[in-house]
Amino acid sequence: MTVPNLLSVLRMALVPLFVVAILGGRPDRALWIFAIAGITDALDGFIARVWKQQSALGAYLDPAADKLLLVASYVLLAIPNLQKGITIPAWVSALVITRDVVIVIVALLLYLAADVKRFPPSSISRVNTVVQVATVILVLLSGVMPASRLPATVAVYLVAATTLASGVHYIHLANRMAEKK
Repeated sequence: MTVPNLLSVLRMALVPLFVVAILGGRPDRALWIFAIAGITDALDGFIARVWKQQSALGAYLDPAADKLLLVASYVLLAIPNLQKGITIPAWVSALVITRDVVIVIVALLLYLAADVKRFPPSSISRVNTVVQVATVILVLLSGVMPASRLPATVAVYLVAATTLASGVHYIHLANRMAEKK
């Protein structure tokens, strides 16, 4: 168990606290928890690279912790009237979650059918992740600072666009990988 892995486990442990904060109508507290989770994410990646603490377990724990927090965020922030700020439309949350499920299924199929062992994130996917995280922050902020409602609304639709673009790009990459085998 390396320090980056412990930070990923900590990030997973923050998810229930985040959920309780949202359900308790405390977007300010949820925002702090989300920020702490973001810091642990940055730290685990930095430590893993700089001090050569990358591990097979970490390759699964880190993205699992990220997805757990983002899925919880997108599900909870899509529930109408749960918080004072804007609500993410259910179709956007469904799009975000469906894209992730499709990527996992495609990666599994590529592994089983074409023996593709690596399915790294694309540049579009990295942009999509940044937009997803920024959107959660803005939506939470909209419950604390009403002036952030317009930027939060714009970010929600930007998430939909980057999620679609990323999903289409992954399908394109998967087809190319399958053709090479």
